Amino acid sequence: MSKLQTVRRLPVEQDRSPVAPEWLNTIIKGDCVSRMAALPEKSVDAIFADPPYNLQLGGDLHRPDQSKVDAVDDAWDQFESFAAYDAFTRAWLLAARRLLKPNGTIWVIGSYHNIFRVGAIMQDLGFWILNDVVWRKTNPMPNFRGRRFQNAHETMIWASKSADAKAYTFNYDAMKAANDDTQMRSDWLFPICSGGERLKDGEGQKVHPTQKPEALLARVVMSSTRPGDTILDPFFGTGTTGAVAKRLGRNFVGIERQDDYIEAATDRILSVEPLDADVLRISAGKRAEPRVPFATLVEAGLVAPGAELTDAKGRWQASVRADGTIAFGGEAASIHRIGAKVQGLEACNGWTFWHVRENGRLRVIDELRQIVRDQMAAAPA
Repeated sequence: MSKLQTVRRLPVEQDRSPVAPEWLNTIIKGDCVSRMAALPEKSVDAIFADPPYNLQLGGDLHRPDQSKVDAVDDAWDQFESFAAYDAFTRAWLLAARRLLKPNGTIWVIGSYHNIFRVGAIMQDLGFWILNDVVWRKTNPMPNFRGRRFQNAHETMIWASKSADAKAYTFNYDAMKAANDDTQMRSDWLFPICSGGERLKDGEGQKVHPTQKPEALLARVVMSSTRPGDTILDPFFGTGTTGAVAKRLGRNFVGIERQDDYIEAATDRILSVEPLDADVLRISAGKRAEPRVPFATLVEAGLVAPGAELTDAKGRWQASVRADGTIAFGGEAASIHRIGAKVQGLEACNGWTFWHVRENGRLRVIDELRQIVRDQMAAAPA
């Protein structure tokens, strides 16, 4: 393929599959619907779509000093009617839905001109809306005519493939930690793309009128994908999704029909250096880790049958049985139930309550569970 049809493949270590498909980490030239139809079913983990907004602008827009506003007046954003726009939206969403894995999610960004129509069609097609995320702009364009409120935000719809898709990726703990240990909200504050990040042509004009800021895409990617995942962008433009995906250790596939955008995206992505794997490690809380029964510790030889468990202060002792239960006072049950019983409580976290003696010191059994989890994480997929 020529440079205008594909971007050079990324390093192999980003790919999860032993042999990466030829379309991975490429820009595919052409119409998004027909090009998506040529890709294999259920092949992408996430989709970020920045479709035409169908702005329906009537005439030129001027500032108070009569200078012309560089607004979106490109042919790709113009449709003859709402019905035509709806038909286009339904077609690309159906094509995208076919490519999304059962546990994948899709992000669609838009403005008041189109996002409500897009959202209704998504629901009609079976997508399950998880959030509407508001991108609040720190530096929005003024309303020059003074006839409306200043339009200072855009809306992103985040949706799973269906209401039954429960195993989608959401890096809750990482987002909470990044937000100073407070739940990440659905209103995000970022400036519009400007300065050195804004791509310009040889005459100093914007290459693309609606280039999205990389910070916005980075949060999308970090919140809803994992390193090695594949992200599809069917309206690739100048490649913000691809640049962010490459830097953050994800794979991408972009679809774009305009040569000038593909050229700009290609140069941009080839200049990106991926971050090291250690830097990309995702923070996760206990609830995000795989479940490990106490019996697994016994089976792994980390706790021997007949061993004595005790609380941190040595007030109560229980005996480990071969089946993974523990016995106290003639009763055998789980580490949690016996922990609650000895304390006279309704519930107990047995993992942090019980200890085992090793080399003359007490060791909380939760540390042994972590050994098992580390082994599970290191095992080949």
